[in-house]
Amino acid sequence: MKAVQFTRFGPPEVLETVEVPIPKPNGGEVLVRVHAAGVNFFEVLMRADRYAVTPPLPMFPGVEVAGIVEELGTDADPRLLGARVAVPLFAIGRGFGGYAEYVAVDAGAAVPLPDGLSFPDATALMVQGLTALHMVRRSPPKGKVVLVNAAGGGVGSLLLQLARLEGASMVIAAAGSEAKRQLALSLGADLAVDYTSEEWTGSVRTATGRQGADVIYETVGGDTARASLAALAPAGEMLFAAMGRFSLERSEIGSMLDMNQSLKGFSLLPLIAADKWKGDLAALFDLAASGALKIVQSGRFSLDQAAEAHRVLEKRRASGKVVLVP
Repeated sequence: MKAVQFTRFGPPEVLETVEVPIPKPNGGEVLVRVHAAGVNFFEVLMRADRYAVTPPLPMFPGVEVAGIVEELGTDADPRLLGARVAVPLFAIGRGFGGYAEYVAVDAGAAVPLPDGLSFPDATALMVQGLTALHMVRRSPPKGKVVLVNAAGGGVGSLLLQLARLEGASMVIAAAGSEAKRQLALSLGADLAVDYTSEEWTGSVRTATGRQGADVIYETVGGDTARASLAALAPAGEMLFAAMGRFSLERSEIGSMLDMNQSLKGFSLLPLIAADKWKGDLAALFDLAASGALKIVQSGRFSLDQAAEAHRVLEKRRASGKVVLVP
């Protein structure tokens, strides 16, 4: 079968398609024929050795797949044969192997998909969907003005919708292109601002009666996180989920304390409870299948085009989910 690997760190070109044996499912496992594999920004960072953890080489990336169960290992539930399933590899402690034509996993990791949900859409609801879901749980939006940075991306496009579903009084979307701002408005944002402009936080304050946002969901980091402080209301909170791109100075944090503002960290994996993540995914799948949650797809690429998929994410050209379709 085909699988994607990299044997050295570097630009997207280090990704290569190789032939490896189709895995055999062991006892209690199933073999899934992959119909869609999600591509995530942290994999871009990992490939360039800019992630918080340096993976061993060779590395076969990919932590989320959706497909059809084609073979059962001994003791696996026979009802799974032929089932359409999603497999969040990261939720079972496996951080590799998804960019491939087949994966063998514990049968308990296979989550059934509703008939109305496509394989590519299912991939958008694993890493990114669970991230958005846990972000609204960490900083509940009900009755509050919320600001969603990178609102046109995979997490942001889901986050602004979940904030609206959870009762936010106003949802403000920040994005760097007109197309992404229009997308955010189409998904239910009340206002969309350009966070690459110098005066964007002023627009947020004007729209909120000079008060600012009660909650800022921050997934960009760097200068954007720093600028966002000017849009944060007194006693407001910023939930920081920018994967290591934290660069606030001590003086800026001191100013937050003076304003009774708070800064919360966010990391998905510690929040995934073994007894709850399957139910969380099933709830997200049902919301999407019913149309209550709209999935934005940014591009489908073959395994041989994995490098191009990484370029799309690296250059921030993606609006929504990028997937590989083996």
